[in-house]
Amino acid sequence: MPRHFVVGNGKFLINLDEHSYMRDLYYPYVGQLNHIGGYHCRVGIWVDGAFSWLDAPEWQFQRAYVEDSLVTDVKATHPGLGVTLRIQDGVHQREDIFLKRIQITNHHSAVKEVRVFFNQDLVINETEVGDTAAYYPANHTVFHYKKDKYFMFNGSTGTDGIFQYTTGIKRFYNAEGTWRDAEDGHLMGNPISQGSVDSTISFRMYVPPSGDHTLYYWLSAGRTLEDVKKLDKYVKESHPGKLLDRVQIYWQRWVNKTERSFGDLSGEIIRLFKQSLLLVRTQTDVNGAIIAANDSDIMQSNRDHYSYMWPRDGALVAYSMSMAGHQAMMEPFYRFCANVISPEGYLHHKYNPDGTVGSSWHPYVHNGGEQLPIQEDETALVLFALWQDYKKHGNLELVQSLYRDLIRKAARFMSTYIDQELNLPKPSYDLWEERYGIYTFTASAVYGGLIAAANFCNLFGDEERSSRYTHTAEKIKNGILTHLWDEKEGRFARGLHQKDGTWVRDMTLESSVYGIFEFGVLPADDDRVVRTMQANKNGLSIKTPVGGVARYHHDYYFQRSQDVNQVPGNPWIICTLWIAEWEIECAKKLEDLEVPRQTLEWVVKHQMESGILPEQLDPYNGDPVSVAPLTWSHATFVLAVVKYLSKYEQLAGK
Repeated sequence: MPRHFVVGNGKFLINLDEHSYMRDLYYPYVGQLNHIGGYHCRVGIWVDGAFSWLDAPEWQFQRAYVEDSLVTDVKATHPGLGVTLRIQDGVHQREDIFLKRIQITNHHSAVKEVRVFFNQDLVINETEVGDTAAYYPANHTVFHYKKDKYFMFNGSTGTDGIFQYTTGIKRFYNAEGTWRDAEDGHLMGNPISQGSVDSTISFRMYVPPSGDHTLYYWLSAGRTLEDVKKLDKYVKESHPGKLLDRVQIYWQRWVNKTERSFGDLSGEIIRLFKQSLLLVRTQTDVNGAIIAANDSDIMQSNRDHYSYMWPRDGALVAYSMSMAGHQAMMEPFYRFCANVISPEGYLHHKYNPDGTVGSSWHPYVHNGGEQLPIQEDETALVLFALWQDYKKHGNLELVQSLYRDLIRKAARFMSTYIDQELNLPKPSYDLWEERYGIYTFTASAVYGGLIAAANFCNLFGDEERSSRYTHTAEKIKNGILTHLWDEKEGRFARGLHQKDGTWVRDMTLESSVYGIFEFGVLPADDDRVVRTMQANKNGLSIKTPVGGVARYHHDYYFQRSQDVNQVPGNPWIICTLWIAEWEIECAKKLEDLEVPRQTLEWVVKHQMESGILPEQLDPYNGDPVSVAPLTWSHATFVLAVVKYLSKYEQLAGK
């Protein structure tokens, strides 16, 4: 299942599902480690002897974020129990504290005793081995710990704290977990459990007739018991409601720090634009890693996840955020890349949030020969994005600090990793990580990266290197126009692959060839680009009421249909927006912006109820497919809106 809500502060991230259950808890990095791992931290309510968990079918939900913030706003009504819950969740903008506020409305004409139960199902350090859950009488809390990870749970009804508690064994022998103990409205009070354990705590209140009562629940994370005790004390002394209100205000200030005119865009597009900025922020670690996605349910179809920093995704996200005026939060990303780049000058397939190299399926040996297990576009796009950032914001100190260890090192690699016969980058894996060869997207990215490097060298008076990198970039451009343009088909090829020792064009329709204009090889209105993009739009559009654009023809990843003439692949948010970006860049009059504006509305239409964008959609019902949220989807929406507004102002003469 996709994650309906994410709340975080750059080092502490929590995902919640459609029932407001915590499903993922990442600490001390965004994306590393996951201390819930997709299990359900249930919330239940008992009203005068009747009990229900929030995932029961009787509950009726409305889901949203508080406008312009990273505080959730969920309304849940249970007609049978006669109550409505307004649930708001947030993570403190500075401290590692999760806060939940539940306002309980009683629809009965009599006072009702209400008990609310919270189950804590943790797998600390991503394993159930050796956890401890214990009641701590000194501050009347329950905490879980293992090694240097501590999590403390508490709450308040305004006058009282925890009513009852218990700890116990879960998923071992016949033990399901202490959440089962809650269903009669009472908890056993077992003070400690060790091994594969969980805990449940409850709160009791008396809600007046046709009135309401507010409950707070919070979680603090730290490296020691003293750490979490101090944070728990801070919440109680500051009042959890006031802290949650400050979280809301902080993010509203953050997302609106840049004044901008939104032209003729609808309120729904503006709302998703701002929500996308906020959601990208949650997926960005303060140490620089921009994580692709943190939806652990992908583990049900893969024995791995998306909680990695792909330099390509990171670079394109950084580019988008910089163009939107949030460049400061991207500076650690470039320092991260400078720290992890290999001595040879290339970036690896992907990285863990702590900077170590991530898992990979790219081999060092293929068909008996040695190869670099890389996607060269990842190295190139970091330089491309950095130059775009400098052009817009002029942070000379940042680029100077990166000049030797990142810019020159990467440029040296790209300028030597060249097939001299083709004048194209040597083979590497494509951006989808599926095939090995020479690809239009990669070659275009390397061109853009080398032009960026030449510009940086020129900026710092290094004319010799600037000339060399410019010359190499132009050779690659010539190679692209010579070998990757197919005159017969009238469009650019996806790439080249070897067959019987000869390079052969792969003419599969491929959305990523948009890189030809995005990275500066040719202008968007060049006839060759126009013919290529029109062919992609015609051939990769999904011919169902859902619409959208596929990655490439006959895309197998989470494939929903074999009717590839109607459904060449599932619609991807980013690929659909790439077509819109091209249409925006080609626009010559205001009327030309109508079609890309409709694409922005299409994205709005297919967001989840809470404003989350997935990686892809089911081509028949529009449901989210694969991970959600996908950082790249939100960032590409941001970039498309920024480009639209820039072109709108230009054409409107403002």
